[in-house]
Amino acid sequence: MADHTISRRRLLGTAGATGLALGAAGGAAGYAAAPSGSSGSTGGSRAALTSLGTDEVMFHGKHQPGITTPVQSRGHLIAFDLAPGAGRKEAAALLRRWSATAARLMAGEPVDGGSPDADDTDIARDAGPSALTVTFGFGHGFFRRTGLEKQRPAALDPLPDFSSDRLDKSRSGGDLWVQIGANDPLVAFHALRALQRQAGAAAKVRWQMNGFNRSPGATARPMTARNLMGQIDGTNNPKPSDDDFNKRIFVPEKPDGTDPAWMAGGSYAVVRRIRMLLDDWEKLATKAQEEVIGRRKDDGAPLTGGTETTEMKLEKTGADGRLVVPLNAHARITRPDQNGGAAMLRRPFSYHDGFDAKGEPDAGLLFICWQADPLRGFVPVQRKLDRGDALSEFIRHEASGLFAVPGGAGSGEYVGQELLEG
Repeated sequence: MADHTISRRRLLGTAGATGLALGAAGGAAGYAAAPSGSSGSTGGSRAALTSLGTDEVMFHGKHQPGITTPVQSRGHLIAFDLAPGAGRKEAAALLRRWSATAARLMAGEPVDGGSPDADDTDIARDAGPSALTVTFGFGHGFFRRTGLEKQRPAALDPLPDFSSDRLDKSRSGGDLWVQIGANDPLVAFHALRALQRQAGAAAKVRWQMNGFNRSPGATARPMTARNLMGQIDGTNNPKPSDDDFNKRIFVPEKPDGTDPAWMAGGSYAVVRRIRMLLDDWEKLATKAQEEVIGRRKDDGAPLTGGTETTEMKLEKTGADGRLVVPLNAHARITRPDQNGGAAMLRRPFSYHDGFDAKGEPDAGLLFICWQADPLRGFVPVQRKLDRGDALSEFIRHEASGLFAVPGGAGSGEYVGQELLEG
């Protein structure tokens, strides 16, 4: 029986040291197996399939993982409500337990850390870390339940109502929010199951959603991902190399009084389950779809020409005198320079939850965006979209959440420790 004290990462690294790894750009790979019965062989062996499983993201740091981490191919979102009678003490114990488990899993180690009283389901026993990230956030109600109302950030006030909302309250909000991402489905589910089990009597699941993205290495070269409408989704996302990236995405490490001190280095996540009305969308000709978005479908370039990253020429007109990019095109409306500089880091997952009674796909986007202040990021953009986005006819916002995501935990600390013990 395998020794639980050896991490999955170490096991995978050992296999790779003696085998032949066949890799391609982005981590796509096949495998080579040594022939059984070959000279010196004791039955043959398989070489490592890929380096993908060895990818490891650090849990401890200035910011929590899962914000600037490249988006993974599998995601789980889960919200909990604190159980009746559970308060600050129980919440602190839970976050301490969750943080320790997340750190172990992200390092490719078992849930129990090798304890003889093993309590690991072994779902991901054979895998490496696979770029696993676990991110924790607090909802509006968390502060009332823990008696910490005075520490609740003003930025966590409920989002305004939007005319396109068709929100299911049972799948919205929550006291605690967890985002899980990994490049292996079993690794992601392993983390989901471990954290749900460890919630125990302290918190109960309010809602849970599953998402996916294109697998790393599935394309011949690195590309911006496509959504379920077939559109390239994520062009012109803020980049960590931008001069103002930290200012837009993270709360200052020395808060200016707008945010409480415990949010230093943190961010705010807006989560929306956006259903795409694909049957209606797919009836449109490609040209009509492109006019709704304002970009070419094949390569994501603006309708005014160039490549995906070419600046859109908003005033350019065609031979008929009409604007090439329509006034209500989604890409025009969402540009920061059309919204007072409002910007957010979009990091979504697609989802598909089967087909409804009409036979229409229940599919779309688990939209997740990050910003230093949702009132300066998500809200102004969504308000403008609400007033005349051509895409609105083909989407429906069905669930929503807003969460304060503290900065990262230092070694030996847990997420939210300054809030809960301060």
